[in-house]
Amino acid sequence: MTLAQGKRTIRSVAGDYLLLTKPWIVLLLITTTFCAMLIAARGLPPLGLVVLTLIGGACAAGGANALNSVHDWRSDQLMERTARRPIPAGRISPRNGLLFALGLCATAVLVLGFGVNWLSALLALAGIIYYAFVYTVLLKRATPQNIVVGGGAGAIPPLVGWAAVTGDLSLLSLYLFAIILLWTPPHTWALMLLIEKDYARAQIPMMPVAWGADEARWQSFLYSIALFVVTLIPFSFRELGIFYLLSALLLGGWFLYLAWRLLRLADKAAARRLYKYSNYYLALLFLAMVVDVVWEGLSL
Repeated sequence: MTLAQGKRTIRSVAGDYLLLTKPWIVLLLITTTFCAMLIAARGLPPLGLVVLTLIGGACAAGGANALNSVHDWRSDQLMERTARRPIPAGRISPRNGLLFALGLCATAVLVLGFGVNWLSALLALAGIIYYAFVYTVLLKRATPQNIVVGGGAGAIPPLVGWAAVTGDLSLLSLYLFAIILLWTPPHTWALMLLIEKDYARAQIPMMPVAWGADEARWQSFLYSIALFVVTLIPFSFRELGIFYLLSALLLGGWFLYLAWRLLRLADKAAARRLYKYSNYYLALLFLAMVVDVVWEGLSL
């Protein structure tokens, strides 16, 4: 083996372990963590605090995702979308994947606990247990409402960011949690409508599989309405200002329109449009919160 081949092999293995963490999900979660830190601090917190919190948050999210991948590798083999992932494809063994996942989770708790504060560490640990055990093990194959309850795991990272800055939680931090909790069902069900045959083959009772595509579209629309209403609450209670309100109205109005369009057209193109937009929506909504609090701070 040449040196170049060795380097490619190491890079390939490292890439597979990175894929095990589902980095695209980790990126979205640490984005919400960082935004929560900026909102809590009403500006930029100390750089060292930001770096340690994001490292710990990334390890927690990546470790939880890796535990999910280890548990689900057999069903992943049955689904076209997931069959090429590192464990079902045989590039990483379940045992090595488990050790890697546990190592990331332990690193997250230690970095946050000793480097930030123990409230943020305990919240991150709660998120890991919530996603890897409550959702993945208990709920995913037990009920079509799995994502409704399990979505709370993805709503914990902003709490971690908030606790890292303030050492406690506030009403606004709970609004951030509620927004992500309500955003998760329409976001996820839009994707499920695109790949429902995969989940039917794996016998996982996601909403479109268990209760039908029509019910999934209705539920997505209803949760989109609830999401729209909850995003307006921070302004109503004067937690955020006019820039955020206008942003929430515009972003949420388009989200509602796409959910309504999916309900009326009932086709994969509408589902794909809602799914893609939902990713941008969450990031832009949190960015609007950051701009709002920074703008307010500069005007004082």
